Amino acid sequence: MKDARPVGTRPFRLCFRSLFDSGRGYAFPCDGNGRVDLDELSESARTNYLYARAMVGRELAVPAVEPADLH
Repeated sequence: MKDARPVGTRPFRLCFRSLFDSGRGYAFPCDGNGRVDLDELSESARTNYLYARAMVGRELAVPAVEPADLH
């Protein structure tokens, strides 16, 4: 079932952190289990998400589910 909340209001994010450059990486809205709804992402965000998944262990660490910033 698709989440009824508007885009960008998911309470979690899936974070891929760089293995080599502290403070760099990617973050995508997700549910509490780390599932990203690709239909909610823009084309460029979807491309970045697929790239990040492919680079785990090469350039990026295993992703972590974190609470989204509330500010």
